[in-house]
Amino acid sequence: MFIYDFEKPIYEIEEEIENLRQMALNSSIDVHEEIEALERKKNEIIREEFKNLSIDKVIKIARHPNRPYTLDFVNFIVKDFVEVHGDRLFADDKAIVAGFGYIDKYKVAVIGHQKGRNTKENLYRNFGMANPEGYRKSQRVMKLAEKFNLPIITFVDTPGAYPGIGAEERGQSEAIARNLYIMSGLKVPTICIITGEGGSGGALALAIGDKVAMLQFAIYGVISPEGCSSILWRDGNHVVEAAKAMHVTAKDLYDLKVIDDIIEEPLGGAHRNPQATANAIKNYIVENLKELTRNNPRKLLDKRWEKWRAMTTNFL
Repeated sequence: MFIYDFEKPIYEIEEEIENLRQMALNSSIDVHEEIEALERKKNEIIREEFKNLSIDKVIKIARHPNRPYTLDFVNFIVKDFVEVHGDRLFADDKAIVAGFGYIDKYKVAVIGHQKGRNTKENLYRNFGMANPEGYRKSQRVMKLAEKFNLPIITFVDTPGAYPGIGAEERGQSEAIARNLYIMSGLKVPTICIITGEGGSGGALALAIGDKVAMLQFAIYGVISPEGCSSILWRDGNHVVEAAKAMHVTAKDLYDLKVIDDIIEEPLGGAHRNPQATANAIKNYIVENLKELTRNNPRKLLDKRWEKWRAMTTNFL
């Protein structure tokens, strides 16, 4: 289990609680009151720590290795999921998961970035950085969803699109641009959720929707804070300043009207209770699909145009 330094006091108390429970199992000593007191202390520490989380800690939480990824959400909230592989042009990109299933009563298409939990998995998933074939696979699924009138749900969690020579040779920028073009004109409801880190065009390629939400401790920006620091300051020691300047947190982006909603995370962050996080996301999706599915395609397109046009106008 991966633990950041500022999380250690929480896990130390949890260890104490577990030791007391084991002691109670092996003896007749009643430790009920002691456990309750430690639980209260733990929750108080979490609330105090996460009440006004500094931006460097928000970035760490957004990238937490134990944070739930697309396949976790699929396992928790999507029934009868059938994954689609390949872009019918070059290969199957493991950094993007795409397929069809049911969320509540709604049959939907699900597309999302997928990272790994360890080095082996991250190499397999390319650290969640998609190649052109990943975006073309998502285009294939989007067009199928539109053909069969299915809503589209996307989960965004990537440092950015893969910047390798091969990706550029196979048309990385064109693939991303075409995603933006296709998503702008889809005639079915589209809900996009930034679940971890949303970096650059690689994130935006799956984030043009009728509703765009962020998990409470996710981040979203035109470039990673480290990348911004290296460009503007010529070194990587200004990550916090860069993140503040770019307004990458969910609250900042909600205030700027870049996103529509913030989905609250469980106490201590999504990685401490992935099931509760998935349930909150499911409730958000279902509530919005109730509204969005009432609109005919023309109304959906008009509203989407107004939403994104207004955002552009606000920043000009």
